[in-house]
Amino acid sequence: MEEIEITSWITLDAIKKKAKIVETVGNLQTGHSMSVFCRIEEDKLELVYSDSTANYLRRFEDKDEFEAAIERRKEDDGDAPFEDDREFEEDFEEEEDDEGEFEDKDESDGY
Repeated sequence: MEEIEITSWITLDAIKKKAKIVETVGNLQTGHSMSVFCRIEEDKLELVYSDSTANYLRRFEDKDEFEAAIERRKEDDGDAPFEDDREFEEDFEEEEDDEGEFEDKDESDGY
């Protein structure tokens, strides 16, 4: 892995614009950093935007190193896999009544 400090978000944005984004981890609106994992041709990169430390670009040697870095960053930022909440969706599904019209399935106490 190679790493270089980038002083400007504009530079990171220019690189990101030319890259194919694979994964984004973190959020600058809710946290202090955001990592954008991307590819430019054969290069696998991590663009790290930070509002509290240095910004940097990392280049990974191979696919395994790249994928391991994505998983590590998800663990560091507390990113957990999304689990579909089927119960919530079922409460708000629409069902077709006998006349072909749709009505809400929600059977709450009128709220």
